[in-house]
Amino acid sequence: MDERSSRAPHVVIELDAALRVTGWNRRAEQLFGASAAEAEGKSIAELLPVAGQSTAWTAALTRDSEATEVRTIAVGGRELAFETWWQVDRDGDGPVTGVTIYGHDVTARETDARRGQLERTILANLLDTLDISGWALDSRGVFLFQDGKAMRATGLTPHQFVGASIFDVYASESGLDEVRQALAGQQHLGLQSETYGIHWMHWYIPVKDGTEVAVVGLSLDVTDTKRNEIELRAKLELIERQQEVIRELSTPIIEVWDGVITLPIVGLIDSVRTAEIMDNLLQQVARTRARFAILDLTGVEVVDTGTASHLIGMIQAIRLLGAEGILTGIHPLIAQTIVALGVDLTRVTVHAKLRDALQYCIGQLSRKRAAAQAKGV
Repeated sequence: MDERSSRAPHVVIELDAALRVTGWNRRAEQLFGASAAEAEGKSIAELLPVAGQSTAWTAALTRDSEATEVRTIAVGGRELAFETWWQVDRDGDGPVTGVTIYGHDVTARETDARRGQLERTILANLLDTLDISGWALDSRGVFLFQDGKAMRATGLTPHQFVGASIFDVYASESGLDEVRQALAGQQHLGLQSETYGIHWMHWYIPVKDGTEVAVVGLSLDVTDTKRNEIELRAKLELIERQQEVIRELSTPIIEVWDGVITLPIVGLIDSVRTAEIMDNLLQQVARTRARFAILDLTGVEVVDTGTASHLIGMIQAIRLLGAEGILTGIHPLIAQTIVALGVDLTRVTVHAKLRDALQYCIGQLSRKRAAAQAKGV
């Protein structure tokens, strides 16, 4: 091996006609971990076994290589991607006397290539399978890439806008300010818009690795989700309206006599429902200028201590509006609860039945009317 080959920056290996090493340069020593003295005389297949190809080096004796080949070499318990080419040595025009192999380590390059291919495969499958559209812009907002199942569903073709500016293609659409901000380095996630009759959710991701790509975008078709959201909101609004009607029907306030209203309460009542009843009743008392408000508890069998306190508070609130609150139809269990609270009912009018309470109210109104007439006389 001459001095130039010995010091070459790439691997140079000289072989005889039996593919035994006759020359092994410095770069081969560094790459394969064997000195020239250790390598010379040994078979190239023994020193640099090609994974899965025991006779891979034999072809080197037949002709010069027309292009480089990348071979996976197992050396020292690790695998190298060795890009190689060779030149056959002949005795003039006579028989082959050997071959000179050239090459260099491309393991990092091949690893990056495999990773890149894997990333492309993953991206292609995601774009083909999911309802998404992926795209990329350069620093001017010009499309470099555009594809995806969701985009194709709108009638667009892959890469249809490549070379065009997003600001021209979507000049009349909203969201361009966010695109400009993304080009300036500001990330935007979960933006929503409607284009081509489809509801979208967008992610604008700035790229800062120095490549020509400035922004990577992902647009997800959320039309079905949006439709379900609208339907669900409509159902919730219907339920709320129905609940409002039910509440009104469950606590009807009836004007049974001039100046007398009654509220028959039916079913289970808790603190929340009692608060609603109080609000409705007090508004009705103020609106009708009622003199008496009868709370009929005939349809209620059980209340907790908190609800009982609210009922008594309701009577007191009615009194503050200038009317008299009356309780009727108290169940024995409710009576026990009120007694347990130690509430003083001496100033609260209580009757067993609604009829008795109504007679009381009519009597009170008649006496007040008679008294007023007498004073007028």
